[in-house]
Amino acid sequence: MTSLAVPEHPWLLPGELVVPADQGRRRPRRTTRDWLVDSLAFLAGLLWVLFVTADALSPDPAMAIPLPYDWMTGVDALLGLVCCGLLWVRRRWPLGLVVATTPLTMFALAAAIPLLIFYFTLVVHRRTAVAIAVTGAGLVTNLVFSWVRPDPNMSYWETASWGVVLSFAVLAWGMFVRARRQLIVSLRERAERAEAEQQLRVSQARHLERTRIAREMHDVLAHRISLLSLHAGALEFRPDAPADEVARAAGVIRGSAHAALQDLREVIGVLRAEGDHDVDAPEPPQPTLADLPALIAESRSAGVNVNVSDIVDRSGEVPAALGRAAYRIVQEGLTNARKHAAGAAVTVDVAGGPGAGLTVAVGNRWPVGAPPGGTLPGAGTGLVGISERVTLAGGRLAYGRDDAGDFRLAAWLPWPA
Repeated sequence: MTSLAVPEHPWLLPGELVVPADQGRRRPRRTTRDWLVDSLAFLAGLLWVLFVTADALSPDPAMAIPLPYDWMTGVDALLGLVCCGLLWVRRRWPLGLVVATTPLTMFALAAAIPLLIFYFTLVVHRRTAVAIAVTGAGLVTNLVFSWVRPDPNMSYWETASWGVVLSFAVLAWGMFVRARRQLIVSLRERAERAEAEQQLRVSQARHLERTRIAREMHDVLAHRISLLSLHAGALEFRPDAPADEVARAAGVIRGSAHAALQDLREVIGVLRAEGDHDVDAPEPPQPTLADLPALIAESRSAGVNVNVSDIVDRSGEVPAALGRAAYRIVQEGLTNARKHAAGAAVTVDVAGGPGAGLTVAVGNRWPVGAPPGGTLPGAGTGLVGISERVTLAGGRLAYGRDDAGDFRLAAWLPWPA
């Protein structure tokens, strides 16, 4: 993704607009546009100094604003040249230059152009309060200038009024440029913030999707490995079983192990994928309530005594998310029964309808004593994942021993009318 902090043509922008927001304290480097503007400003100031000095030394001055003493003409020209040289550093110390050169505005005419550029730079780069304070000081020195160097063709107040108009014109122009640059900076910051928030949302969505897939794979792997362990246990405790039964059990073990490895490979690939290396591979079809009979038949083929008391009619009309949640609940209940109550009868009850909600219950007799070979190890996260799934669906979940002493896993899921 292209960063918004670097413009397409940075040489066309002022230096302070090229520096990214997180590097705002660093003094910006002078861009090509800044070099061009500074060169033109220096050239305009230098030509103005030469013009004013030549006019003052001529027998018939066109400016008609004489100095009290002839030697002051050279001093005026020298101050103008110094101010022209300071134009190259005006962006670094705008306030300092204006404060230092404000006394010159009381009598210097050759430095008028550089002084106006200093003032304009201050208005652009400093707060409005500072600009207004400097403007007030400039209005005072303007009154002094009109008295020190009176114009023979205009009255004192006419000369002072033109100075006020020029000061306010430069102030308005500088404030406009400053507002425009602030708008550009705010729009850039807003765009960068929106880009960062979008990247954060994408990262969060990717993380949530990986968590969801990992939860799905946990349920599938637990189901397959419990079947594998059940068949392996049957072979261990019945070594004298007929050959066809041994072959059938071995085939189930091989198929379950192959499927478990395939599922494990998929979930590891999803969890390892990062950034641009994510592969948008199609997900396997998600189970629905219509797949519940096949799940029960698979458990029965493994030797689990499963009694189905009720299954919703027209299961194909159940919403996909609701059917998938019910399927995972029954799958987790059957897995837990094979793990912790091997040989116990399991009852599955799925009932409900639109508007009334869907009730899913899986129960089994509480085991007496330890099963042969011990129980299968578990992390205890299956019921936690089911509880989170039911909560996200807006339902309720309860599990534990009931009044009869049996283990019961029951959930209610909302089914919109």
